[in-house]
Amino acid sequence: MATAGDATATLDLRVESKSCPLGIDISDPALSWRFPLPTSSQVGLVQKAYRIFVASHPSLLEEGKADVWDSDVRESPRSVHVEYRGKALEARRRYYVKVLAWDEAGAQYESPVSWWEMGLLSQEDWSARWIAAADVDLPVFRHQFRLEKPIARARVAVSGLGHYELWLNGARVGQSVLDPGWTNYNKTCLYSLYDVRSALLEGTNVIGVLLGNGHYNVTGGRYTKYRGSFGKPKVIVQLDVEFTDGTTTRIISDEHWRCRRSPITFSCIYGGEDYDARLLDPGFHQPDFKEGPGWSDAILIDGPKGDLRWQSTEPIKVMQTLPVKSVTEPEPGVFVVDFGQNFSGWVRISASGTAGSQVVMKPGEVLVDGLVSQSQTGSPYQFSYTLDGNGTEMFEPRFSYYGFRYVQVEGARLLMHETASHSDLPVVHSMEGCMIYPDIAVAGRFECSNSLLNQIHHIIDWAILSNTKSVFTDCPHREKLGWLEQTHLMGPSLMYNYDVESLFQKVVDDMGDAQLDNGMVPTTAPEYTVFDGQWGHFRDSVPWGIAYILLPWYLMTRYGNPRAAQKHYEGMERYVDYLQNTSVNHIVQGGLGDWYDVGENPPGYAQNTPVPLVETAFYYHAVKVMGRIASALGKREDARAYDELAFEIRKAFRTEFFNPQTNSVRIESQASIALVLAFGLCDDENVPLLLEKLITDISSRGYHTTAGDVGHRTVIDVLTQFGRSDVVYRMACQTDHPSYGYQVQHGATTLTEAWDGPTVGHSQNHFMLGHIEQWFYEGLAGIHYGFDEELQQYRVRLRPALGNDLEWVRAHHDLPIGRIAVDWRRAGEATVVELTSPPNCITTVELDVGSETKLTVDGRAWTRPGHETTDKLVRIPLSTGNHFITISHS
Repeated sequence: MATAGDATATLDLRVESKSCPLGIDISDPALSWRFPLPTSSQVGLVQKAYRIFVASHPSLLEEGKADVWDSDVRESPRSVHVEYRGKALEARRRYYVKVLAWDEAGAQYESPVSWWEMGLLSQEDWSARWIAAADVDLPVFRHQFRLEKPIARARVAVSGLGHYELWLNGARVGQSVLDPGWTNYNKTCLYSLYDVRSALLEGTNVIGVLLGNGHYNVTGGRYTKYRGSFGKPKVIVQLDVEFTDGTTTRIISDEHWRCRRSPITFSCIYGGEDYDARLLDPGFHQPDFKEGPGWSDAILIDGPKGDLRWQSTEPIKVMQTLPVKSVTEPEPGVFVVDFGQNFSGWVRISASGTAGSQVVMKPGEVLVDGLVSQSQTGSPYQFSYTLDGNGTEMFEPRFSYYGFRYVQVEGARLLMHETASHSDLPVVHSMEGCMIYPDIAVAGRFECSNSLLNQIHHIIDWAILSNTKSVFTDCPHREKLGWLEQTHLMGPSLMYNYDVESLFQKVVDDMGDAQLDNGMVPTTAPEYTVFDGQWGHFRDSVPWGIAYILLPWYLMTRYGNPRAAQKHYEGMERYVDYLQNTSVNHIVQGGLGDWYDVGENPPGYAQNTPVPLVETAFYYHAVKVMGRIASALGKREDARAYDELAFEIRKAFRTEFFNPQTNSVRIESQASIALVLAFGLCDDENVPLLLEKLITDISSRGYHTTAGDVGHRTVIDVLTQFGRSDVVYRMACQTDHPSYGYQVQHGATTLTEAWDGPTVGHSQNHFMLGHIEQWFYEGLAGIHYGFDEELQQYRVRLRPALGNDLEWVRAHHDLPIGRIAVDWRRAGEATVVELTSPPNCITTVELDVGSETKLTVDGRAWTRPGHETTDKLVRIPLSTGNHFITISHS
């Protein structure tokens, strides 16, 4: 048995799903803990009770005391998102926490002492002022100050709009880029909090700041998706210092800060970035700097309308660097660099040359006649660097990024290209691609014996990362907007691969900020550009707006986190009210429907399925899920009301679109049939024939899809749900259009916007159609799970699809409570299945095997309980830990 103090008895403790977070700005932070995986000698592990201690000093916890909160012993299996219920928390204070837990066998588990630190909780906690430069579009700032005593603790809070880079005594503070995250700045602005104790000096110190425009100030000049501005670039900085003698001081941004023109001469989130190194005052962020001409006092400026909130999402960083694969010279003096992989970010170069010489870099996804083409992704876009002539210089953009595989270099020689001439030009000594995305934890891995499926997984994964920033973008070049349908349609795919809990919470907040007074949730959030007039159907569509309901549901059922649903419940109610008020007899008339489906016309507007059918089906789904959310939150009357409304919508849908007597949908397409099946809009007796119709249509088309952005996910879900992964597998193995394999066969390295993207053009980096990623985990590996609010536990169901010609499948997924793993492989006439069930959950494995098949579980023959077995399906309960199942087919 595990006992307190044993290495195996250590709990892994998190606060707001983070380890020792700095900047918490909510009054009831949630605690979660993970048990260690038991040794083979232990049988299962289910939590029976827990106790939480919170104190103002770690020594109190070591003594078993808690002066802030003692939860007392609580009998519950819940170990995720347990909310703090102690004394009121104070701004800028650190709190120490420890958890004890007991399993059903009475063994005690203990976490090491951990901590969280509160940020700034209200506007009253800020004494710093917003500042800007009077006559400069893109400024840099500096402020010099002295600290006369030894420093014990220091925290700096900063927000620079649109984006900022913060320096302290000549060193970057943090590694984040494109900070702060994108928001509706009239509602919410984000700040970051950093521990800068080690960067400060006893004596003279200097803060430096660079600003870029981001989405805050899109003024144009090159390509733009839209033009608009929330105001002039501005910054607020507050540095709180505590000395070893207990005294404190505060350094704030104000009109005494100094500013001048930045060496960044052009910065546009859509058009690129230009940098003139001759304009940089070297060392402006260092203590020994002497100001030259051009410096002046900053001005005080009204801050943005939005409230300042702590940025709880993981920072965007340069997460990967890509080497150059090849270089060509399609025209004299014009070089094209190929990184061999499409991605989003920028380039980093080292170069030398005369002062004033310029290197121009034009990124792009495709080549036309050997040259970079931006015709489908937003043109013109470029990075440029003007040298100052002082030796070897380094450059990478700061405040703009693009999606690309190739970079066209003009005005320079490339040392990596042996035939380069033009000796009077500057020299690029090195270049690498910098891929940027949030520093999110990897939450899963999938691979199998089919190389095509692995390649499909690869292109989807790279598209996901390329479009994960502070919002989930549709593409990393042309639009860079947070289109909402992909957040829920691709939601499971995202969650199986990465920990996106905090990003999903931000997206929900973005939707809350974007919601109109009448309750409508627009298709993009933040809503930087409004689609109205003849484009109004692009603004209001249920499969997009429903994300405001489904993402809180995902957070509840996948992460055990009800906060978004609790916080936004009223807004979610208003969205349902909006749909009810604008529908006609419960039929939603307009919207985008199954956008980008496959038909005779080029992809775009729905061709195969009536828009009202799709929109109304999702209206019904929204109301059904709202009923479940209301029930989980204890709002029983609301739950009953939503169930009654759902009944009326279902009746209206069936009258308009589905005839149960003839078992037919009004216009039958893959999407329409799948929606009826997926959302329960037919009766149980209708299911077999409808399912057969769907499969027949797919097979008659050579196992190809006709569904689009909305319907394709539903088709795959239905086939998986009803045990027909064999059909999905055949679809996945196709290599002619339309298919994933077509993209792979034609050289795609990221998922493209259209099924025939590599040959037809358009964006080469969209993740909206990547729904098969979910099937890799749920179908082939068979991983299904959900947090049950009533039981206060996770339920895990493992049902791998063994009936195909694959030799092996390996996958794992990390839950907040631990890792689920599935590894199955052929072994002669047998199939071996290795499974890992995490602690503190209820796990069942389901196997589709013949009635004569012999099973051994952990080395023992398995006898099938009659009440648990059909002709093929066997259900086996699993305890915590690793298990081995052998299926003998002979």
